[in-house]
Amino acid sequence: MAKRPVSSLLFDGSEWNFATLSRVYDAIDAIAIDEMGLNVYPNQIEVISSEQMLDAYSSVGMPLMYQHWSFGKRFVFESQLYQKGYRGLAYELVINSNPCITYLMEENTMPMQALVTAHAAFGHNHFFKNNYLFRQWTDASGILSYMDFAKKYIAKCEERHGLNAVEQVLDSAHALQDHGVFHYRRPPRLSSAKEMERARERLEYEEQTYSDLWRTLPMAGGSSGTEEAEREALERTKVLNLPEENLLYFLEKHSLILEPWQREILRIVRVVAQYFYPQIQTKVMNEGCATFVHYSIINRLFDQGQISEGAMLELLSSHANVVFQPSFDDTRFSGINPYALGFAMMQDIKRICTEPTQEDRDWFPGISGNGNWMGTLIDAWENHRDESFILQYLSPALIRKFRLFRLSDHATNKFCEVTSIHNEQGYAAVRAALAGNYDLAANRPDIQVVDVDLLGDRQLRLKHVIKNGILLEENNRGATLAHISRLWGYEVSLAGIDVSTGKVLYECSSTQA
Repeated sequence: MAKRPVSSLLFDGSEWNFATLSRVYDAIDAIAIDEMGLNVYPNQIEVISSEQMLDAYSSVGMPLMYQHWSFGKRFVFESQLYQKGYRGLAYELVINSNPCITYLMEENTMPMQALVTAHAAFGHNHFFKNNYLFRQWTDASGILSYMDFAKKYIAKCEERHGLNAVEQVLDSAHALQDHGVFHYRRPPRLSSAKEMERARERLEYEEQTYSDLWRTLPMAGGSSGTEEAEREALERTKVLNLPEENLLYFLEKHSLILEPWQREILRIVRVVAQYFYPQIQTKVMNEGCATFVHYSIINRLFDQGQISEGAMLELLSSHANVVFQPSFDDTRFSGINPYALGFAMMQDIKRICTEPTQEDRDWFPGISGNGNWMGTLIDAWENHRDESFILQYLSPALIRKFRLFRLSDHATNKFCEVTSIHNEQGYAAVRAALAGNYDLAANRPDIQVVDVDLLGDRQLRLKHVIKNGILLEENNRGATLAHISRLWGYEVSLAGIDVSTGKVLYECSSTQA
């Protein structure tokens, strides 16, 4: 066994102070930046209590967040589970912002403070700054100032219009926030502080002068023929840029009843939903990247003699708990652990780059044996989301290790069928099926605004594009239509249309809800 170099330890024992945190941070920084070549935002590290961590949980992890009853409800729920010992708390929380803010729990031991610093302040930080989805869809430099504006603006609305009025708008906006993001069109960058000040002044002016009566005036004349009605519908879709996938955006811009302050609240909820959009698509990659980074750094610190055997045992125990994957027949099984899959794939890429088998050379000719495992990982972190990452990098060796197989479960069949297993014939099918589970477009309802006659009956017409015969749950779709109708002000109808046949499978409206 190779002898470890003799060096002074960064810390000794479980206790910590800010001088120790600073010393450990500098050592981690040297490895992450100089040796691994990570590219990160400036770090801002804050130590918080367990109650503050619970509060951050409740407000979707944002350091500045407006008030809403659902956040308090979640705080009580999480707090009771934590106090009764049914659930632990995260050791850290990291914010995708510039500077990148990392919250450390004050109850953590010093070894854990070192691990979560490497995990969050460098692993997540690098991923946030460099992944193409985050670069395209989020504004790390503007999110904190915007959330400060949002918090103050909603508080001002509560003072001016009353808690109930603001709460009703937020309730409906939150119910629709999953359908309040742009999936293909890049949203505008967040305004600077000066621009937001001008927007606030403009909003106050609009509240005093705005009149929307002209929109509600009916068109003169009688009913038109079929051809004329079709022509008018075509003109409406052109003017309104229909179909529109972002329901909150459409309601914000075209609702006939919303006042300017209510439109701004919808925009605030949209911005928050858009901010989290990349995180939903990169859970495996993001957590895998951060876990791989902290594992590499703590092992490097140990090899350099900067952390003790006792600290390393504690760190490895925590790491093992994070990447533990229960088997399908284990009572703890709840799906594939994104930490486990992500970390295993990062480790596997390193192996393929340095010690490939013939199988690896057949499946991954571009990276097998290239020796540049860190460069390969950085390239993958920058240019993929979960679906494409799994589709390109999941190896047969890892499919065998996880014992993955594919089930065919058709509604018309009495039994499930194992159609692919981890063998030569099944690798590609298993990999494609697993990647499909992380395809957001395939697993979330596709609901679009397709038509509305602003000068006629004002009914808002929505279309649900049905894939694989999966319908919306009847009770939930009725409640959702009620929220849309509250923001629209008139009747809302929804038609479910099968994507393959074009057949209408169901129709419903807000009046039936």
